[in-house]
Amino acid sequence: MGGRLFGLRGVRLDLVTMTSAEPATSFLHLVVGYDGSPPASRALDAAVRLLQGRTGSIEVVYVAHLSSLVMLSADAIAEMEQDFGEIEQELRASAAEQLHGRVEAWGFQRRQGMIAEELISAATSLQEADAPGTVVVIVVGSSSHASHRVIGSVAVSLARHSPVPLVIVP
Repeated sequence: MGGRLFGLRGVRLDLVTMTSAEPATSFLHLVVGYDGSPPASRALDAAVRLLQGRTGSIEVVYVAHLSSLVMLSADAIAEMEQDFGEIEQELRASAAEQLHGRVEAWGFQRRQGMIAEELISAATSLQEADAPGTVVVIVVGSSSHASHRVIGSVAVSLARHSPVPLVIVP
């Protein structure tokens, strides 16, 4: 029913795998962090697979993040806002293409701020708004950047702070 895996710095992680002969009866709401990158695309594909045979929906969430350097200039903020709008449209179209014919119930939202915090906020907002029995899960791709193994990534931050179940897709 489970196993052990040792993560970074020798921290022991317990893995639990469960199977059920019964189909899930609760509504499954999947929040997918999406920026158009290969890890994000894999996360969206994984969310589609998780939803198969279940009642639920996918909420694709793009988090626009302003760096602290950009925050120092009003002109830079205005320019980035315009860029974020264009990126949002491209990502919405990309997600629609990836989901076309695979999932009927899905939505897209753009948020602004720290990525992990905004994904948690999206998930908790859905959890509070949904009917009892709804299960909300965050799905993200793992980072492919070597520096994130040292300084941390969105997935690591979510693993530490998410109040809802989390799926990290390799």
